[in-house]
Amino acid sequence: MIVVILGVIACVIGAVSGVKLQEKHHQTEIKNARVQADELINRANIKAQEKSDEIVADGKKQAIDYQQTIDEELDSYQTDNVTRQNRIDQRQNGLKQTATRLDQFHNNLSSKKKELDELKTAIEHSNQQADDLMQQRNDLLQERSRLSSDQAKQQILDQLKIDLNREKDIELRFQNDEAEVTAPKMAKIMAVDAIQRGPVDMPREHIEHDVLISDINVKQKLIGREAANIRYIETLTGTDLVFDPDDAHLLHVVTQDPLRREVAKMVITNLVVTKQINAQSIEHQVDVAQQDLMNELRRTGERVVSSLHIGWMHPDLIKLVGRLKYRTSYGQNVLNHSIEVADIAGVMAAELGLNVKIAKRAGLLHDIGKAIDREVDGTHVELGVKIAETYDEDPQVVNSIASHHGDVDVTTPIAYLVAAGDSISGGRPGARSESVEEYVNRLKNLERIASSQNGVKESYAIQAGREIRIVVDPKKVDDVQNAELTHHVKDQIEDELTYPGKIKVTSIRDFKAIAYVGDEKKKRKFKKRA
Repeated sequence: MIVVILGVIACVIGAVSGVKLQEKHHQTEIKNARVQADELINRANIKAQEKSDEIVADGKKQAIDYQQTIDEELDSYQTDNVTRQNRIDQRQNGLKQTATRLDQFHNNLSSKKKELDELKTAIEHSNQQADDLMQQRNDLLQERSRLSSDQAKQQILDQLKIDLNREKDIELRFQNDEAEVTAPKMAKIMAVDAIQRGPVDMPREHIEHDVLISDINVKQKLIGREAANIRYIETLTGTDLVFDPDDAHLLHVVTQDPLRREVAKMVITNLVVTKQINAQSIEHQVDVAQQDLMNELRRTGERVVSSLHIGWMHPDLIKLVGRLKYRTSYGQNVLNHSIEVADIAGVMAAELGLNVKIAKRAGLLHDIGKAIDREVDGTHVELGVKIAETYDEDPQVVNSIASHHGDVDVTTPIAYLVAAGDSISGGRPGARSESVEEYVNRLKNLERIASSQNGVKESYAIQAGREIRIVVDPKKVDDVQNAELTHHVKDQIEDELTYPGKIKVTSIRDFKAIAYVGDEKKKRKFKKRA
């Protein structure tokens, strides 16, 4: 037990001794740390003093430099101020000189104004004297001539009007005589120029009525059992299909409607190409051909209207223009003929200073009635007028359509141009295929029928055989008989002749009573006495 206690005491004593030693060691370290801290503080103070001295020196140097810069700027400002002051002084001196000159100029103006006022007063006085003298002169003239001023003015105006009217009549007579002399020459020059620039020889289109079928098998399929297929095609297209007896491969499309003919040709051509010929394919090809033909009519009309530059046109009217592509007159394609007439009328309208667009439009539409004359009763002129009025065409266009064959009176210069263009296009060599012999025979037959009637003095076939005019003897035929003769000639022409379109029969009964003032006997007696 004592040993334990001693051990404990020894441990306590050792612990206390260790603590004392540790404390002494710490105090020594603290003392050393304080010494080092004092040294660091001293060093820091020394460095801070050195840095402070450097900063102060730099600040003094910068202050000195800034002071020098400020002094230099102040010197520069002072120099500028001196220069500006000198300029101000110079300007003030210039202003003083200018003011002096202005004062002198003002004095000069004042003196001149005074002189002008005096001169103006003198002029006014002279004018007053002149007015007084003029008034005295007028009073003296009126007193001696016994006319007032208004009466004298009226006499002068009347005489001037008479002189002007005389000069106007002379000038108009001269212009009229010159126009009558030069008009035929100018018209011939214009017509030649229009012919050279207008008509273009084009190959004839759409006059072929045949389809060539070279394959025997395709031909048999096209005919079908007991000719069922070809009859079905005829039913759907409204045409007659007949094989040529001399050429077994040539199929004739017989119809008076050019559109039906074109549809039938397209259907047969497509069937020959596809070689699939039955009721369903025939119906399909007919529908396709009809639709393609309608599209072609529209495209053709749009192309023609666009190429002529005649402005907007109703879509339905454009289709009617396209229908003229499949219409011929005496072998001449009506659409090409209408384009030629439009070009010719446009050229002549430009030469005369008229409306070129209206002239071309009237030329293109002058035969528009031929697009439907096979479907609707009436002449192509009557139908064309109705079509133009329906689509609100210009009155000049309507009159050109109505008068281009002389059916109505011409009311616009453009109608003359259209009629001339129609004659030029249809009458030029090679334009139409009708032989001269057939043409002459038709005219002779018309005149023969008319001249064979009782009481007829003369008969004339005009308008290319579209009209026959009969002149009767008024002593032999009265008005009632004249009307009966007209209907009789009309019936005989219908029975005996084949003619295109309509023929107008006009019977004229003109009674004239003629008497002369002064006969030959009196003239001879007067000569003998002389």
